[in-house]
Amino acid sequence: MAAPVVPSPPQVAAAAYVLIDADSGKVLVAQNADQRLPPASLTKLMTSYVLSHELAEGRVSKEDKVLVSENSWAQNPVFAGSSLMWIEVGKEVKLADLHRGIVVSSGNDATVAIAEHLAGTESAFADVMNGHAAELGMHGSHFVNSHGLPDPDHYTTAYDLARLANALIKDYPEDYKLYKEREFTYNGIPQYNRNRLLVEDPSVDGLKTGYTSEAGYCLVASAKRDGMRLISVVLGTDSKRTRESESRKLLNYGFRYFETHALYETGQQITATRVWKGLQEELNLGVGEQIYLTLPRGRSEDLKAVMELDETIVAPISKGTAYGILRVSLDGEELVETPLIALQDIAEAGFFARLWDSIVMFITGFLDI
Repeated sequence: MAAPVVPSPPQVAAAAYVLIDADSGKVLVAQNADQRLPPASLTKLMTSYVLSHELAEGRVSKEDKVLVSENSWAQNPVFAGSSLMWIEVGKEVKLADLHRGIVVSSGNDATVAIAEHLAGTESAFADVMNGHAAELGMHGSHFVNSHGLPDPDHYTTAYDLARLANALIKDYPEDYKLYKEREFTYNGIPQYNRNRLLVEDPSVDGLKTGYTSEAGYCLVASAKRDGMRLISVVLGTDSKRTRESESRKLLNYGFRYFETHALYETGQQITATRVWKGLQEELNLGVGEQIYLTLPRGRSEDLKAVMELDETIVAPISKGTAYGILRVSLDGEELVETPLIALQDIAEAGFFARLWDSIVMFITGFLDI
């Protein structure tokens, strides 16, 4: 039977875009994905990520009361014409409300309030943001503020934003649920989530929109269908409707023509091999981390797995030590190369058992003496 045909990726009307599978990390579609561009309010994904990190570490609490400064006041002239939560100077706001103010309302005032609460000043908070960006491998990004209003030294890439979105989803799944909320009312003023894909596509459960005249209309979206999660990033489109239609185009292409498989689980036994001079004669081997593969639909049966094991394995054995390599390929292209590691410790046997194994190894050619 002929292999299913995967058509060319769709043409996307954006300055830069990328589509990745969340589990395997495979890039399915990309154009200018490493180009440094202004992120507008997509910056708030990092602000939210930092807040979730601080909450998880126990350094702050959702019940913390944050005093609104003049810098974070909704009436700060810097925020004129931009998205706001409408917090008031001199009043205290619960940190959990400010979190929603970032995620749902996209409030620039809320981001500054959080930045000051966590780091003292917004410039210090930007240093924290850049520290997290480095840890996440966002090598094309640099932040100078918490909200994304234009600055020539404030930029990111489509691929970096996909990495950030994936980290947020995986590292802080409870906080990620905020991104699906469609409305948040504070100070008597209802604010609506600008990600219209939440309404139009039930599989979409995040993430964030952004717009400035410099950045254009941008959207980071994530959807999950039949256990497969994709993340799309479109930057620099010409309208709200375009950022939505182009994101939908990417997501539909990915779900239609690809599928992701959990190939091997962490700690799953893949094979076993002989151990010499140990209290046990058989060593179980597996992989150190879960392996996902994203493939064209219908091709999983065509995968080829080859194991290359060390010829002679002698106790003592330490769990986690590599004793071989697993290679997985499709149509001659290697997709996975990962160590096969010991899944258990094996202690050295006693003197006579070791002596006997030495004799057997010599007779069978495993030992050269």
